[in-house]
Parts: sequence; structure tokens; C-alpha cells
Amino acid sequence: MKVFFFSIISCFVIVVGQSQNGQSWKGYFSYNQINDLSQDTNKIIAATENAIFSEDLASGTTKILNTIDGLSGLTITAVYHSPTLRKTIIGYENGLIIVYNEIDGSMLNVVDIINKSIPQNVKRINHFMDYNDIIYVCCDFGIVQYNLNTLQFGDTYFIGPGGAQINVEQSAVFNGRICAASKTNGILIADLSNPNLNDYQQWTTVANFGWSGIEKIGNNLVAVTTSASLQKWNGTTFVPVAQLAEPANDIRSSGNYLLVTTNNHVYIYNSALSQIADIGSSQITTHAVSFSCATVIDNDVYLGTKEDGLFKKGLNGSLIENKTPEGPLRNNVFAINATATTLWAVFGGYDLDYNPYAFAPGGLPRFGISKFSKTGWLNIPYESLLEAKALSRITINPNNEKQVFFSSFYSGLLKLENDVPTTIYNTSNTGNDGLQSIAGQVPDDIRVNGSVFDKSGNLWVTNSIVRKGLKVFKANGQWQSFDMQNVVANIGRLRFGRMAIDKNGTKWMATWRDGVIGFNENYNNRFKIISNSADAGNLPSFDARAIAVDNRNQLWIGTLAGLRVLPSVDSFLTDETLRTNSIIIIEDNLAQELLYEQSISDIFVDGANNKWIGTVDAGVFYVSSDGQKTIYHFTTENSPLPSNNITDIEVNGTTGEVFLATNKGMVSFKGTSTTANNDLSNVYVYPNPVRPEFSGTVKVSGLMDKVHVKIADIEGNLVHEVISEGGTIEWDTTAFGKYKVASGVYMVFISSEDGAETQVKKVMIIR
Repeated sequence: MKVFFFSIISCFVIVVGQSQNGQSWKGYFSYNQINDLSQDTNKIIAATENAIFSEDLASGTTKILNTIDGLSGLTITAVYHSPTLRKTIIGYENGLIIVYNEIDGSMLNVVDIINKSIPQNVKRINHFMDYNDIIYVCCDFGIVQYNLNTLQFGDTYFIGPGGAQINVEQSAVFNGRICAASKTNGILIADLSNPNLNDYQQWTTVANFGWSGIEKIGNNLVAVTTSASLQKWNGTTFVPVAQLAEPANDIRSSGNYLLVTTNNHVYIYNSALSQIADIGSSQITTHAVSFSCATVIDNDVYLGTKEDGLFKKGLNGSLIENKTPEGPLRNNVFAINATATTLWAVFGGYDLDYNPYAFAPGGLPRFGISKFSKTGWLNIPYESLLEAKALSRITINPNNEKQVFFSSFYSGLLKLENDVPTTIYNTSNTGNDGLQSIAGQVPDDIRVNGSVFDKSGNLWVTNSIVRKGLKVFKANGQWQSFDMQNVVANIGRLRFGRMAIDKNGTKWMATWRDGVIGFNENYNNRFKIISNSADAGNLPSFDARAIAVDNRNQLWIGTLAGLRVLPSVDSFLTDETLRTNSIIIIEDNLAQELLYEQSISDIFVDGANNKWIGTVDAGVFYVSSDGQKTIYHFTTENSPLPSNNITDIEVNGTTGEVFLATNKGMVSFKGTSTTANNDLSNVYVYPNPVRPEFSGTVKVSGLMDKVHVKIADIEGNLVHEVISEGGTIEWDTTAFGKYKVASGVYMVFISSEDGAETQVKKVMIIR
């Protein structure tokens, strides 16, 4: 399939300019998962799941680096900042290293470890240790030297028995020796001046069993075992200093302090190894935190947590301050919904088989809700959600934007009003014809998923694994259910995904094993199924995941094995059997199927009737209204997408901003396909004026659909002409794509399709 790709350069080392694609992309990341910390005399640097943020302690200003700036969307596992070189080195779970130079803002992607001929599962970077600007990179296979000044690799140390690859968690230099701690092979020591350290025989094992970290503090070498024993080196062996209450997540020195971090404690020792502080997780009363790492700067302790961000506490004080940048609660976003002024996000959910118990470690998902508006992020914790678990979909009342419903794939239906959870609808308050729990399960196992409002203000919802699987919560407060016993072969496997309503009021429901089910109560409660058999639907798979009705009343269906289109939703009313078609495109004079065998996760129809199609593992495709042209194909390789697993897509119809939710974070792309207006009273041109440093396109927004737009210079010479699709058009400031137009004032002439409405605007170009 022929697609449009941003130009990229593939090589072993890639230099990425700061704010890559910054004019078109924005990041909406969570910074709550702190995986590592580093520091300067006046700066704290925190590595989150897939971003870096730093705070200048003098000014209080915060700088954030994420995929928009060129970082990878993979999980960061280690970070180190060199104060002398003003470079930050970032390590990833797959062996990728990125060096950020704060002097010129450049980023260097170093992929040598990724390309090593060793198993992929041992390339994880665990720790950076700086000794005379040589970074000793500890990995799951051994140690690698990296010169942060010259940006060149040195030797690789495979130090296991017989030169085997072994895990190295951390290293330290003590009395001229390099010491390595391994969870599998104990502690090994070698003379740092030995030119043959890549010979495993030069390394001596001085302690057996498992060790999770090692560090130098003052005149002491200390290490911690995987069984939570803090020990020090006495010259010949390691001897106990303290038995910790739980295993250590991190051990590091900072100035004259040694910090040992466990889930619930940060133990602080002086250089003589006397404990001077014990910061318990219970001291942070605003969150139920679990610590990941900690450090000290100027008598302030910075506390990294696994899910709740970064906190600061005075070493000798009680005041605790949250230092985390604003963002949603999590990066693993399950579903989103957007209006002209707000963006909502929930975090799931259920797994690929619609099992809420298997979605997250520890059982049923207990995550909160995030909302973004002009005032910033509002995060509502799970504890405030009336015990609603496994939140899977968001439905905003089109007649009252302050009333939002959240589908729970375990607890029923949650309602928020004015951002406050007010009601959870379940078996206790929806009557005999309302929501149902799964037979034989606990009473509160009510699996609500797809939901949508109809034109009358009724909220339709699906209720999985029960006979009456389709429900409507009417505008008058009454509930009604519709029996599906004779519609599907096996109620026990009836699990619903997304839902859409067409112009006729037909409800279209994606399902796990029954294709797409259509229903219309106005036609004698008629049900019809689009299945994967050749004579009853022609879907490529019975597992339908995405469904959307476009502006031409076609039904687009995404399955785990490809894409199909029902030519007209009217066929539900007229045809006995519904049959979908594949979209055939021509590439290299050969007919091919659009998105053949792709696992599709979502489809969104924008104001121009073009389709944003998300996939499980291939990023997002933006195709023309008929699917014949792929306008964009964004992946982690050619865009700031943090993951190729697209979980949800929403478009702000007013601004054209396209929100792309993934399992690694959320970004947006500034599109041009806004919703068409009813008249031309609100047409505007931006940016205006167009200044020399601007390199994007001029946009004319507030248009009706199919208006005629002509742009001419002040003398009347035509330089651009287009017919709009949706509410916005863009102009690249060229004369019909041939050359950049000169400085001057340009006239924008706009007329509706029937010529009844016109507008004239001006835009100034400054070269």
C-alpha cells in the first residue's frame, strides 16, 4: 500500500533537533512514574516512564522533554546528568541511549547496544556510573564504557563465569577498583587501571548470591542484597550494617549522604553510615505512595514514587511539596473523549478478551479519571469514584457538557456532574428492566461498555454477557432493555465493544465474537448481524473492534483482521442480508486491500469525512473519505507517537486537533479538518501576519462545507484556489505549489457553494 511518510534518516547514530515537528504536535503525558533521578548543584532531573523533566532550583522553572522533543516512547530505566559537560544521558529498557546536550538542545540517539548480537531481553540499561567522563553503562548482559565527551563507546565487559553475559545492576569505583553488583552473580571487583578488563578472568567475585545495588559513600563501599541487607566492605568481605524492612529499590550517594529507598521508606545515612532519617511513605498524606528512588540537594530530599510523581521534603522539616508537572494520571490511556473545550481520559479497562480481571496487575483496575481544559489538568482519584472500577468509555451529554457518563466494565455506569461523581447506576437503582450483573458472579459484576446518546437525549449502553444486552437510559429517567437471546448463538460470550448511531436511529454494536449487531427499536425491535461469513456480512474477522458512521452514511468497521465498509446504513431498513466490502486500492498496477489483515482499534471520521484509523501495532493511518489515498501514516519511527498501539482517537471539531491515545501516552496532531460551520460569519485566518520565522501553513477556518476559496495578491493575481471539505483549509504560502509568494498583503475570497454567502479576508506575508 502506498502511503505518505515523513522523511526520516536511518543510521546507527541519529541527531534529532529539539521540538521535532513541534508546530504540529503536542504531548499530553503523565509524569507520575518516576523511574530514576539525577542532579546538578542547582537542578533536579527526573526520569519518568518515557519523559524527562527538570527543575531549576533557583528560578523554579521546569523543563520537559518527551517524544515531541525527540525522546523515544519506550520505557526509560536510567538517567544521569553530567554537570561539567551539561549533557544528560538517558537509558531505555531495550538498550537505546539518548544523549541530550542542553547547550545546543540536540539529541543523539545511540543504538549500538540495540544492534549488539546478543539476546534482546538482556539489553536493558540499569545504571550509569560516571568516572572521569567515562560512563560505565550497567546492563543485563554486563558493562559497557561510553565516553560522554567524545560520544564514543569503549570496551564491553562480559564478566560472568567463562565470559558469560550476566546482569549488572550497578557499579561503583572504590580505592582504584571498579565494583559491580549483580542480582544473579554476586559482587565482582577488578583493578580499574587494568587494561584488560574485557577479560573476565581479571574480575574477582568477592560476594555471592544476589545484590541489587552498590555505592561509594565517604570512605565506605556499601551494597544491598536482594534480601534487604545493607552491608559494607571491610577490606576482605561485606559485613551487615542494617536489615531493611523490605527489599531496596535504589541505593545512591548524594554529597555526604547515602540514601536507600524501599517501597515504604527512604533511609538516609551519613558518610559514617549512621542513620539520620527515615522518611516513611505515610508522611505523604495526599497520596498512598510507593517510593522508587530518592536523592538530596541542599538539605532537601527529593522523593520519586512509582505512580504519584516527585515530592520534595526538607531533610529536617515536615513540609512536603509536590514537584510533578501537570498531566493525566497515567500514560496507559484506555479511552478518551473530546469537546471544543475539554478532553477526558480513562485508563481501563479490559484485556484483548474483554476480561477486566486480567487488564492490570493486582486484579480489577482501580484508576481515576483525568480531564484537561483551559485551566489545566483535573485528576479525580479512584477513591472519589464511588468504587467504579475498570472504566472503559466516556460519553458526554451533547445537551449538557457538564454531565458526563463513564462506562465501567465491572461496576455499571458512573455519572459525573460539574466534575463531581454523583451516581453509579447498577442493579440496585435501575429497576427490573435496567442494568444486569453476570449470572453466577458477584452482584456488582456489571459489564457496561459502548454508550452513545441519540437525538432525543436517550443514552444507549451495552451490557455484556446477559440476555438483555442492549439498554437505554431514557431522558425521563426510565430504563428499558432489549432481549438478545435469539440474536446471538451464545449469550455467555456476548461481549460488546464500541457503539454508534446512524441517521435512522439504528444502533451499531461491535462485538467480540459476533461481528457487528445492528438494532432499531422503531422497526419492530429489529436486529441484524454483520458476520464474517461470505454470505452474511463478509467481515475479515468476527472480532469487531471499531465502528463509525461517516458523513455519507457509510458504516466503517475495523476488526482484528482488517477493514470493511457497509455502503449504506439504509440497507439495514431494506435488505435482508447486510454485506460489507473491502476497499481496493491500486499500488504498482496491482489491486490491493486497504489495511489488509491489520488489527484495527479505532476509526474516527473528521469534519472533511476523512478517516483516522488506529491500529494495535502499526500506528495510525489518515485516509481520504473514500480510503483511496493515505494522507498520513504516523508511527513511532516517523512521528512523536510514543507507541504504535493506538487505543483511541478523538478530534476537536472546532480546532482540528487530533488526539491520539496510546498505551504509552497521549499526543495530538494539529489537523485542518474541523467541523463545517452553518454560515460564514466566523471566518478567520491564522497566523496573521505570517512572519519570516514561521514555517507552517496558513489556515482559513470557520468555513462552511464545500465553499470556494481563492487567494490572490493585491494586484489580483491568483495564487491559490481550493474547495473546502469541512471547516478549514490550509495554504502553504506558495503560488500553486511552485514557489513561495513574496511579501505583501493577500486577499482571501470565500463564497458558499450556492453563492449566497461571501466573505473577504486579508492576510499579510512577511518574508
